[in-house]
Amino acid sequence: MSAGAGNDCCAPSPSGLKSYGEALHLLLARAEPLREVETVPLDQSLGRVCGTSVTSRIDVPGWDNSAMDGYALRVADLSSPETRLPVSQRVPAGSAPEPLASGTAARIFTGAPIPEGADAVVMQERCNAEGDTVTVGAEVSAGENIRRRGEDIAAGAEIIALGTRLRPQHLGLAASVGVDALTVTRRLRVAFFSSGDELVMPGEPLTPGKIYNSNRFTGCGLLQALGCEVVDLGIVEDTLAATEAALARGAREADLVLASGGVSVGEEDHVKPAVERLGSLDLWKIAIRPGKPVAFGHIEGTPFLGAPGNPVSLFVTFMLFARPFILKSQGCSDYLTRPLRAIADFEWPRPDKRREYHRARLAPGPDGRSLVQVYPSRSSAVLTSVTWANGLVVIPEGQSPTAGDPVDFLPFSELLW
Repeated sequence: MSAGAGNDCCAPSPSGLKSYGEALHLLLARAEPLREVETVPLDQSLGRVCGTSVTSRIDVPGWDNSAMDGYALRVADLSSPETRLPVSQRVPAGSAPEPLASGTAARIFTGAPIPEGADAVVMQERCNAEGDTVTVGAEVSAGENIRRRGEDIAAGAEIIALGTRLRPQHLGLAASVGVDALTVTRRLRVAFFSSGDELVMPGEPLTPGKIYNSNRFTGCGLLQALGCEVVDLGIVEDTLAATEAALARGAREADLVLASGGVSVGEEDHVKPAVERLGSLDLWKIAIRPGKPVAFGHIEGTPFLGAPGNPVSLFVTFMLFARPFILKSQGCSDYLTRPLRAIADFEWPRPDKRREYHRARLAPGPDGRSLVQVYPSRSSAVLTSVTWANGLVVIPEGQSPTAGDPVDFLPFSELLW
């Protein structure tokens, strides 16, 4: 199931509009994974995509070792439940112990190598130490509290698969087998611009009719969070010539062109005709809310994605379409997000012909179940809604869930990583 697919992801949509499932399928079919790789130090690999599988050259652990603090001994030396044994050596982690003398015990600590001849470790809480002797007051089984060599990783085993997006735990795993650098796919270069004569940058005077360009920071931030190299084309004025010039430059300098605004049908919306003049448009208008005017095509062989100019629409459509397209283009094998199943804590006003991805918050209910609350406004211009929310609730076409109904929830914790 793809991100937010729910049931019938390719269900019929309003005339002339692609369904969510149809649009996503088209985009992913056009996503060509990068083939160029580079080797980077382990501490610079976070968020990158593994360009080749990683194989361990060593066993982990590299020797039998103690799972806890206690005493290493031979089970055969315990002649009775209260056997007292002399302590012949002390084995801290990082040391190389001597073979265990017959009829003795070794004081041992978590992670320390098991002395040759010992076949069990008794936790210290089950022992009574007196001077240089220890009494074992419980039954002990051979192999107890011993972590065997190669128990976690065997030499020659694959530990990180090709196409894995590297998280902190992957870096720790690589370090545990002595890997200090990883081969990763090169960063995807994405050219981004915002179109609109009304836009000015923060810090500039806000004259009548102007608004600050929040989309530049939202869009570039979303790209950077996915590990992309951003080619910032700035603000593009609302003319066909300027739009064509920005698109052509982006196609020359980047692997993907992403535009915010100008993709609708108004007289000042020039992206669609500009893309059609420079290349081809394969997708335009999707049966979702917010974000109906999403465009996809190619400019001189470079993929192009056009998102609406409303800030919430940009945010939502990026997560639904740009994110999986970018991840697949980076060579990532896990580019789809599966929704969580939760319980509605709201009354939806009326069904819609389009599938809605509404800003929502997942919170624990009084009985411990996860409840989904929704932001009161459906406006795609209310950017505060995406800072209030911690995810999106999926409202399928023609449905109007009420409190207590099961719903699909897409957490930002997954969509923004």
